Amino acid sequence: MAVIEVRDYVKLIPAVKRSPTGTLWSTYDAEADTLYINFKKPSRATDSKLTDDDIILRYEGKAIVGVTILHASKRRR
Repeated sequence: MAVIEVRDYVKLIPAVKRSPTGTLWSTYDAEADTLYINFKKPSRATDSKLTDDDIILRYEGKAIVGVTILHASKRRR
């Protein structure tokens, strides 16, 4: 079992507090090197936008319900 650095998770607190719902669910797909972050469960996106830095913003109506980060392991901490 991998060692969990609790301090890394504590660093997430400001991002969670600023999230649209104050809650988030995340999944990392190592094979695709993609991080999925959802602010709503279930998340049913009706539209999405790919940014210039390979981040997909997912919308349900006008509300952001999730973010998909491509090439996640290549990004800075």
